[in-house]
Amino acid sequence: MTRGRRVAARSPAATSPPRDPLIDQLEQVAKGLGETLAPFCEVVLHDLTTPDHAILAIHNNLSGRRVGDPATELGLARIADPAYPQVITNYANMLPDGRQAKSTSIGIRNAAGDYVAALCLNVDVTLFRGVQDMLAQFTALRTREGPPESLAPEGAAAIRARIDQFAARRATTPRALAAEERRALLRELRQAGCLEIRRAADIIAAHLGVSRATVYADAK
Repeated sequence: MTRGRRVAARSPAATSPPRDPLIDQLEQVAKGLGETLAPFCEVVLHDLTTPDHAILAIHNNLSGRRVGDPATELGLARIADPAYPQVITNYANMLPDGRQAKSTSIGIRNAAGDYVAALCLNVDVTLFRGVQDMLAQFTALRTREGPPESLAPEGAAAIRARIDQFAARRATTPRALAAEERRALLRELRQAGCLEIRRAADIIAAHLGVSRATVYADAK
């Protein structure tokens, strides 16, 4: 009896063209951005090689589009013009329900320099503008007649400004300064004469978010 040779059947997937690894990586980038910027920012990945069904992934869906939907006008412009700008940031847009949006579109080129994909971010600015309006109303000040009044001791603003500048030079905030940085700050304030201002320790402690005893200790 002759034993026949077994031949493995080829699956349909084996005959399909290989998937571009660049697209796989972009899908992960889109997923990470979507999770980081949720829920206010829609993140959409477009495959510009198939404009009729360009959307490969959409996260935090604000526009009502679906995977497989066609490319936008901007995407078609990129396909038609290789010289089209690769990065367009913070341009005005509008969601289907009329909400205002701020959009950014990043074109992705292959090794030959052709646009093959686009990563787009659409931020719903409606809520932020509402909060901005409320804050503007809350912080609005009225002028009054009579002598000026300040609840802070004279020189407090100068101390706070120096502290803010010190923290900014270190790309941090006053309350995030480490102990060694606070000691360097106190040396600067002493040299500038700020420690001679009335209630200087209380002002510094409040702005740094530490106790007055810590300020005295750092000043030594």
